[in-house]
Amino acid sequence: MTPKALLEEILRLPVEERLELLEEVWDSIAADPTQVPVPEWHKEELARRLADPSPQHLTWDEVKSRFFPPD
Repeated sequence: MTPKALLEEILRLPVEERLELLEEVWDSIAADPTQVPVPEWHKEELARRLADPSPQHLTWDEVKSRFFPPD
């Protein structure tokens, strides 16, 4: 079965079943993280952030307030 045919078959499923399938696929990927390719730019960004001598951290409440301001 081609990827396109597989996708067409999946899209015929009810949303609830598609979500369950997605969860199962994600769990299978997460089961062996060594098999997940990490782009070079992710590695570079991580190195840049770890090299920062004085990183600024926000609390979860500060992050939430930036994206979900109170009414």
